[in-house]
Amino acid sequence: RPGQPIGAAGPTTSGRMDAYTPRLLDQGLKGMIGKGYRKPEVVEAMKKHGVPYLAAVGGAGALIARAIRKYTVLAYEDLGPEAVAAMEVEDFPAIVVIDSDGGNFYETGQAPYKRI
Repeated sequence: RPGQPIGAAGPTTSGRMDAYTPRLLDQGLKGMIGKGYRKPEVVEAMKKHGVPYLAAVGGAGALIARAIRKYTVLAYEDLGPEAVAAMEVEDFPAIVVIDSDGGNFYETGQAPYKRI
């Protein structure tokens, strides 16, 4: 919309970026926002670089967009919404699901409810 830095900003399935993530972390990526699991090699690269992974609620793109104050495309502008971008956010509705030490809420949060 005119006057807003971005339209809807729903998270994408992060596993689609797993093949590229270790290299992006090597290049200085400081954090990631998406949804879904990450491969073990990505979690190891996150631990190596001290980088967290935050999950946002899928289907809430319009709500999430309200928290974005600035959106700047850094690379691959031709990919549109899949471009690499930097965002300035305030009160962004996301939670840390894999912390910079490799603590994984997808594992620990589900553990009490799993049955063998």
